[in-house]
Parts: sequence; C-alpha cells; structure tokens
Amino acid sequence: MLRNRIYFGLKPFVPLKLRIAIRRGFALRLRERVRDIWPIMPGSERVPDGWPGWPDGKKFALVLTHDVERQAGLDKCRALLRLEQELGFRSSFNFVPEGSYKVPAQLREELVRNGFEVGVHDLKHDGRLYRSRREFRQRAARINRYLAEWGAVGFRSAFMLRKLDWLHELGIGYDASTFDTDPFEPQPEGCQTIFPFWVPRPTGGSINHQRSTVNSSSRGYIELPYTLPQDFTLFLLLCEKTTDIWRRKLDWIAEHGGMALIDTHPDYMALDGSSQKTEEYPIELYKELLDYIRLRYSGEYWPALPRQVAAHCSRVWPNPRTTRRIRLSSFA
Repeated sequence: MLRNRIYFGLKPFVPLKLRIAIRRGFALRLRERVRDIWPIMPGSERVPDGWPGWPDGKKFALVLTHDVERQAGLDKCRALLRLEQELGFRSSFNFVPEGSYKVPAQLREELVRNGFEVGVHDLKHDGRLYRSRREFRQRAARINRYLAEWGAVGFRSAFMLRKLDWLHELGIGYDASTFDTDPFEPQPEGCQTIFPFWVPRPTGGSINHQRSTVNSSSRGYIELPYTLPQDFTLFLLLCEKTTDIWRRKLDWIAEHGGMALIDTHPDYMALDGSSQKTEEYPIELYKELLDYIRLRYSGEYWPALPRQVAAHCSRVWPNPRTTRRIRLSSFA
C-alpha cells in the first residue's frame, strides 16, 4: 500500500527513536479499536482438517525465534544463546544477509553446533522485497544462495511483509512471515490460526522453484505464523511492563493444542537490566516467560525448532492439498 511505500522510503533518514515514537503513537491509538481480535483472535483455535497432533502426544508446541536486525542485535546473540541454554531451550536466529552488519560464519556454526537453528531474514531488511515481481526475483536468487550457503531451510520477511505465492521461488521448507493476529504490523492481515498450514504451489504457473531439504517436493512449503505478540510490540510500542499478555496468550494456545511461536529481537533486549533507552526492554521479561513455560508446563509441550515443526507437518500431511486453505484477513 502507498502508506508503506512512503514509510519505507523515508525510513533510512529517520532516527530509530523517532520511528519508534511514531509507531508507538499509532499503536496506542489503535489498541482499543482492536481489543476484540488482539491478542486473541476468536476462531483461530480451530483445529485444521486431518491434524494428528504433536509428537509424543504433547499438549502444544513451543517455537522460539529471534530476528537480528542490526549490529546491536548481533552483539547480543551469544548472551541470548547462553541464557536459553541455561534454561534448557533452543531457538532459531534469523540473520539479514545483506543488511547493516556482517554475519560471521563462526557465529552461525556455533549456533548450529549447540543445537540451535539459523534462518534467513529477508535480504536487506529495507521493506523493498515485494515492491515488484522483477525486483523480488532478483533478490530471490541471492536469498537462495544464502539459504544454501548457511544450510538454512527457513525464511522470514522484514516487517512481516509478504506475498506468500511469490515465496515458492525460494528453496525453503517453511516461511515465518505471518501471524494469527497482529493489527499493529504494516501489513496487518492475519491468517487467523494458531496452527501451521500448508501453502501449495500455484498450479499452471511457471515458478522456478528450488527444492528444499525439509520438504523435498516442489508442491509447496509450510507456513509458521507467530502466535505470541512480538516483544517489540508489547514493550516498545504498547509500553507494557509485565509478561501478563504473553502468559495469557500462551495459556490459551496450550488449552487449544496450538503452536506457541514467538518472535523476539536481541536488538531491543537490555542485557544488564539497567538500560534507560526507549528502544530497549529488560531481558528479564523474556527470561520470566521462559521460566513460566518450563515450570508451568513441564513435560507438556514439544520444544521444537521451526525446521522440526516444518518436517513434522510435511510428514503428517502426506497430501497437503486436503488441508484447509488460509485466507488472510484484516481487522478493518
């Protein structure tokens, strides 16, 4: 939409603090209007047709993901890795291949060696990935090279912008650029489900699709929507001071057997707990959520990497065309 084109065109020239302040103003005004669909969208708990459940009869799935947007986030990755290791968790770190920082091969290898996952987060994180089909194809070729080089099977667009049919040009097993409900995003249409779903390849097209190492056919890919609010939204835009919304939504997802997938950003985590920066929040809030999960739901959830969820769904849906198609819907 035109608003997004203007915003992303001006974004490089606007300081981060001012960008956050502008988005915060919009979010705080919008919050009351969307209280009936956020953080919980009624109906999104509907179980997909043919859904067999999670491995080993677990009650729900837990998937932790992180988007690393800037050098500040990259510098905090190892501290975040250690925190999750100490608490018994593993997660996926999504890096921007051609952004404002260089992605060290040593860090990627360290993550994988310790049981974590590495994913590709857009190409440049500039909001231009979907401006035209021609530009997308040019960027998709480079994204595919990074997917292969990094051994990655997952992708997430910057700012949760998306054209799901275009993503068949990527050699991916899953995409994670959607959400069940999040009216605060630039492209606010949600998929209205707390479960993974299949995105079939359009029939009759001429898409040059590379085969994924997770989903070895070219029939399509698994979509993994995030279902817990982003940390950026809760703590920087809506100025929440507690994890109440996270915990309430998690309990609801667990009750309905869904996928609790969270997207957090090391860029905005204050590691020392004493930061007064308006673009940071205490990492203790994230730790509090992890503590709540491991103590409240010990033994009840499947702690999975995104690639494991995609592989599970590809196995349990042998004929994905029989699964429910998802229509993205706006709050308006």
